[in-house]
Amino acid sequence: MAIKIYKPTSPGRRNSSVIDYRSILTTDTPEKTLCKRIKKTGGRNHHGKTTVRFRGGGARKIYRVIDFRRDKDDSSATVKTIEYDPNRNCFISLVEYGDGEKRYILAPEGLGIGSKIVSGSKVEPVVGNAMPLASIPLGVEVHNIEMNPGQGGKLARSAGGCARLLAREGGWATLIMPSGEMRMIRVECRATIGQLGNSDYQNVSIGKAGRKRHMGRRPHVRGKAMNPVAHPMGGGEGRSNGGRHPCSPTGVPAKGGKTRSKRKASSRRIIRRRKNNRGQQLVL
Repeated sequence: MAIKIYKPTSPGRRNSSVIDYRSILTTDTPEKTLCKRIKKTGGRNHHGKTTVRFRGGGARKIYRVIDFRRDKDDSSATVKTIEYDPNRNCFISLVEYGDGEKRYILAPEGLGIGSKIVSGSKVEPVVGNAMPLASIPLGVEVHNIEMNPGQGGKLARSAGGCARLLAREGGWATLIMPSGEMRMIRVECRATIGQLGNSDYQNVSIGKAGRKRHMGRRPHVRGKAMNPVAHPMGGGEGRSNGGRHPCSPTGVPAKGGKTRSKRKASSRRIIRRRKNNRGQQLVL
């Protein structure tokens, strides 16, 4: 996969880069039967109150319905297209089953036009196939991992993401997440073989503020630049440094403070927390 760097015809273009989609994608027309409109919220809840700051505007998006469950067992499907999805940073593939049903799935690396995929507990562990963790050989890279059986994939779904199956003991499987976290998941949960594509996404330089506005991201204002009525870090005589540890407008720590609820059920299944240097995958 290649990153395209344009000639520096303007200050914004000088520092920006894009993925060379033409060398990867096979079509720019989505399957209409698997598309639906999504309403923009601008970061506001049903009362009209802003609950997520600095959101609004952006290009209009059409949601592609993705098959995260992969629950159509023992029925082979053929990959028809590799497509761009504006709602996520990895690519998606349109697959067609023998009975004519079409579904979108997350596209792993190595999956091409005409490839065959299948789901089930007794299928081959090849790229694109989905199966329970109980049937996957140890050491294999997987993505789109369920946290509860039948729930649909929740983990390792971003561009270039994958987890590695380390061990199985009793009814639990141990995996290493892309963040370095080591956790246990029920062996009945499904996962898909392979690493997701578009791994160069992390190397793309946005380059200018306008591209962020196209993504629906409005300018982010520093807390210490605000008045004290608007943010805990605001105010002060002259240029201040906030006067306290970084936090959100409601006082939630922003850098290093623990915010995870102790009552979270899945916390009991974490063997090792994620590493501080996030983004570096554990090498076995």
